[in-house]
Amino acid sequence: MIEPFWAGLLAKMIASAAIVVLASVIVERSGPLIGALVATLPVSAGPAYVYLSLDHGPDFIARSSLASLAVCAGTPPLVLAYGRLAPRFGLATSLGCALGLWLAVALLANQVTWSFWAAVLLNVASFAVCLWLAFPVPEAAATRGFARRWWDLPLRALTVMTVAGSVILAGRLLGPGVAGVLALIPVVLTSLAIVLQPRIGGPATATVMLHSLPGMVGFTLGVAVLHVTVVPFGTASALLVALGVCIGWNLLLFAIRQRRAA
Repeated sequence: MIEPFWAGLLAKMIASAAIVVLASVIVERSGPLIGALVATLPVSAGPAYVYLSLDHGPDFIARSSLASLAVCAGTPPLVLAYGRLAPRFGLATSLGCALGLWLAVALLANQVTWSFWAAVLLNVASFAVCLWLAFPVPEAAATRGFARRWWDLPLRALTVMTVAGSVILAGRLLGPGVAGVLALIPVVLTSLAIVLQPRIGGPATATVMLHSLPGMVGFTLGVAVLHVTVVPFGTASALLVALGVCIGWNLLLFAIRQRRAA
């Protein structure tokens, strides 16, 4: 018989994979803007934090979310690097360089003891520079209507299950700092690049990725809100508020885009 911990770990990994696969399918079947907004919702980090909260108290989540907040500063350089490289280079080069940049930032951030406001200022600088360099985003072909290959969904599911399992085990064995870093691995953005670029080309995939930068601001705000609310209000309330911030930010971006289009 499987021990309760391992059975629970397997169930959490499967649930996480289902959530992320569903979200990535929605991204594929929508346009660049809608796809980017869906991709920046906490469909990977959210379940990871829910599972951490089941095993640990608010203090642990507060320390993990502070580590995550610092690591958030590595996502804008990843998106910008991929967005500029993908139209000119293949998947391995563009995604490999982008992930290497993210990993370098994550490792450096994990070596520093961050205060909340220092992590906030780091993100402000990162987003400000990358948004300035990324926009206006060149429009490219839409992402609708491309046939899925047989290995696409299993690959995404396996990737997400690996990340979810790593986060849970890290929280149990290695502490909040490592768990906070692993929870921010860009699973959805990476899987989108792997799936989309071979089918629709680098320029169209780069458009989706660059459109995700404004949405990532809301995700980062959600992590910051989680950090400051989890101890005074409790884990469940803090996670719900953080999710609400992410969703509300993306709805605001969508409304602004629709108003401009009108």
